[in-house]
Parts: sequence; C-alpha cells; structure tokens
Amino acid sequence: MFEREHLPASTEGRRYRWFRLIFHHDAPDERNFDLVLILVILASVVVVLLDSMPSVKVRWHAWLYAAEWLFTLAFAVEYGVRLWVVKRPLRYAFSFFGIIDLLAILPTFLSLLFPASASFTVIRALRLLRVFRVLKLVEYSSEAGVLIQALVRSRRKILVFIAALLTIVVVFGALMYVVEGPDNGFTSIPAGMYWAIVTVGTVGFGDIAPATPFGRFVTSLLIVIGYSIIAVPTGIYTAELARSLQPRRRQARCGSCGLDDHEADARHCRRCGAPLPHGD
Repeated sequence: MFEREHLPASTEGRRYRWFRLIFHHDAPDERNFDLVLILVILASVVVVLLDSMPSVKVRWHAWLYAAEWLFTLAFAVEYGVRLWVVKRPLRYAFSFFGIIDLLAILPTFLSLLFPASASFTVIRALRLLRVFRVLKLVEYSSEAGVLIQALVRSRRKILVFIAALLTIVVVFGALMYVVEGPDNGFTSIPAGMYWAIVTVGTVGFGDIAPATPFGRFVTSLLIVIGYSIIAVPTGIYTAELARSLQPRRRQARCGSCGLDDHEADARHCRRCGAPLPHGD
C-alpha cells in the first residue's frame, strides 16, 4: 500500500478520494472500482487474443484495433492518476505493480514504431494479480510463507539433484550423438541433449528417435532412469514441508525423567509432567 503520510490539508478532497478509490479495497465503491478494472483488463486481453486469429482479424481488425487503443488510453489515464495521487510517484513507478501497469500500456505505443510488439499487450493480464487484494487473499500470505521457506531450505538438495540430472543429460546426449549420428537426427551433442531432456522427462515428442538397436537400448535405459528420478524433487520438497508443519521443538531437559524433546511453548514434561527449566 502506498500511504499518503502527512497529507497536506490542501490535498484533502478530490485527490484523497481518488487515492482511497484506487489503493483501498474496503468500501463498496473501492471494491467496485477494482472489479471494473479487472473486467476491463480481461476484455483488453480478449481483444488482443482475437486480433491474433487470422479468421477474426480479417473481418474485425478495425474494430479490434480501435478497442485496443481505447483500452490503452484508459490504462494510461489510470496510470497517470495513480502517479498523481500517491505521495512518492517514483516509489510507485518502480514498484512491482507500477512496472506492470507501465508495461500494460507501452506495447501499444511501441507498435507504432515496431508493429510486432503489439502482441505483447497480453502482458497486461499480469495486472489481474490485483485480484488477490480484492478478494483478501493476502491474509493467506503466512501459509504461502511456509511453502516458500520449505522450498528455500530444500534448495541445496534440489540443486544437487539438478546438477546430477544435467550430468546425465550431457552424458546420454553425447552417447547418442556418437551412436546414432546425424543420419538419424542427432546432428550435434546439443541436439542429443535435447533428446535426452525430452526422454528423461517422459514427454517423448518423437521428433528425434533412435534407429539402431543399441540406441533404442540406451533410450529404454534413460526412460527407466527418468521414471526413477522424476519424483525425487517432489520427495525432497515434501519432506521439508512436513518439517515446517511440525510444531517447533526446544531442547529443554526434564530434571525428573531426562527427556529433552519438547514443544516450543511447553512448560511441563510431556512424559512425567514435571516442570521444565526456563530459558533453554
């Protein structure tokens, strides 16, 4: 939230009402503004998608082009109002949502110089992230923090797994380049590595396939390896997540029975009920 600390009295009124309307989400009119903005964003994205379809573009391009510029001008005005109502415009402009708001209008203007950039206007779909604020999903940020913390704690194991997987991909890609050769589509070691990634991921596009018996044996071996390791990162992350969901423990040795594994807020031993020492 971009607060207006120590707002001068001269700016109270219309400017402050616009600030609350845009950045607050409690009153009915504030929530309605957000909902209308989301609907406009969805409509603008649909316009860009329809304009990319040849059959639709032939008949409706002029209308879609006009609608695209109408949406862009509306977003440009809204972006300007956001900069006007906040106390620190640069702070908002370089924030995450400020950059997304700017990227939502730039492609259309750039299309005057670079026509191909018009398709990038679909990036304004990222503005739908504001729905998290409208629906009060920010209240669940603590639960999201648990997931992120588990991912951070398991990063070393996952990096080791990725390094081992890349080693397998390089070895098998080079092996298939030697075994199959350019005649069977393995024109280079990177091409063999692409085939190895597709194979170990059990996707199997079929655009590159071995033709020799030994190449098919290597493929079968790599598929078995892929099925064996595909669940490894999931298991690593699940184990760390389970640790995060467990109650916090503290090392407080019970003076009566000697048990030293208790919950963080425990005051008595869970085995014998004796008082636990404080400050451990």
